[in-house]
Amino acid sequence: MRKDIVTGEMFPKKQLVRIVKDKEDNISIDPTGKANGRGAYIGLDVEIAKTAAKKRTFDKVFGIKVADAFYDELVAYVDHQQARKELFGDE
Repeated sequence: MRKDIVTGEMFPKKQLVRIVKDKEDNISIDPTGKANGRGAYIGLDVEIAKTAAKKRTFDKVFGIKVADAFYDELVAYVDHQQARKELFGDE
């Protein structure tokens, strides 16, 4: 179980997406959940991703300015994963 940093709810790790900040302050989506760096999780829900973008959650969590393009990429990624889950069910 991991905590969604947007909602504060606990979810199984498979229902979350990990965002990681590396030593060079690069922010990226970590689909494997194993990338080196500091990680934070959000639920695989488009509304949660949009809320994270609106509130600039990762700017606060990681203490750096995160590009708007990252938030757009995050919303698109979560939307895609959510659609896959609805089509194929739990893998």
